[in-house]
Amino acid sequence: MSAKENQTSRPDMAQPHRAGDIESFPGGKVSYLSPVPLPTGAAPVDFNHAIGEVNDAYLDFGGSLPTPFTWQFTLGIPFIGFLMMAFLIPVLGGGGMWAISKKVELFYVGFNGLFNEAFGLAIGTCAFALCLALAIKIQFYFKFRNDVPTRFHRQRREVAFAPGGGKPPIIVPWESVTAWVTQAQGATQYGVQRQYGLGLGFIDPETGQQHYLELPQPGLPLAMGLWESVRAYMEYEVHTREEIQDPNGLHRPGDPPYEGVHTFHNARRRLHRRHRDGEIGLFKVTMWYLWHILDLWTIPFHLAEWEIRAIQKAGRRTLPASLEEWSQPIPREQRARPSEELERLSAEVRQRHAQQPNRPITAIFAEVYAEEATFSA
Repeated sequence: MSAKENQTSRPDMAQPHRAGDIESFPGGKVSYLSPVPLPTGAAPVDFNHAIGEVNDAYLDFGGSLPTPFTWQFTLGIPFIGFLMMAFLIPVLGGGGMWAISKKVELFYVGFNGLFNEAFGLAIGTCAFALCLALAIKIQFYFKFRNDVPTRFHRQRREVAFAPGGGKPPIIVPWESVTAWVTQAQGATQYGVQRQYGLGLGFIDPETGQQHYLELPQPGLPLAMGLWESVRAYMEYEVHTREEIQDPNGLHRPGDPPYEGVHTFHNARRRLHRRHRDGEIGLFKVTMWYLWHILDLWTIPFHLAEWEIRAIQKAGRRTLPASLEEWSQPIPREQRARPSEELERLSAEVRQRHAQQPNRPITAIFAEVYAEEATFSA
């Protein structure tokens, strides 16, 4: 994932921001989590696998390998749509005729009539949806191969953004990066829709140009969890990708480091173990099987492994030589240390969050900064 220039209405990096600031706009708000990245108290979870390689020196934000979920979505939505159009609608139609007439034969009349009308339409519509989904998947495949991820080097406490276009990477201090979560909602013909996202921004120290990274997220806790994953890594609180992408322990020793058929079978074994231990009931087991049957069982997992092998065989875009050199580990005595301000404010935030765990973390950030300003005065 490369840094992108400001093309839409986004926070202005030239204006001073700090963790706890909130800016409202029609239909939503922006809540700042840095610069000076304070602990959010959220669980560090990378639900969408936005994080790629993780080692003792650096973390790649973007560039993670494909997951079975993308194939489940690509194949599952058209397949489920086909079942609903070709079978569920005729069943409901026949059931409606039976409920009105109380005659069983009219159920079959209604079902057959609707089935004959809907089956061909279902095939055409869902085939088109499948082709469209595959086209999008192919587009992301080539984009993935060409993108250079944003790299967080915790030993240097620096972040390298690759702007693309043959330009050299832009390196900025970790504590200067601005991060925010966006919450927005708007009314459409389908009802009220809510959108969430995590954004990162910085200013090129040489040109003064503003750059942004933005990732849509399914919900606010997941946006906070993704940022906390990066922050916790940079502060030596998490150390491996499994800690933030595999909280349920679906990888076993010796398994490949990506999601595939092995994680499916591990999840199934974990499901049965939890049922035997009385942690979950038969209903959850049934729903798990129903969901994966509708998502074509292990086919998405096999396709994800095939796509990963194709990417590994084709290779990815070569990193600039300067970025490769910058990415190397450095001796312990040369490693950068957190600023005194970050250590002091982080300790205060953790203490207050422990005392008031249900209070919004941005309110705690703002309170800590307000008291800091009072003491400084």
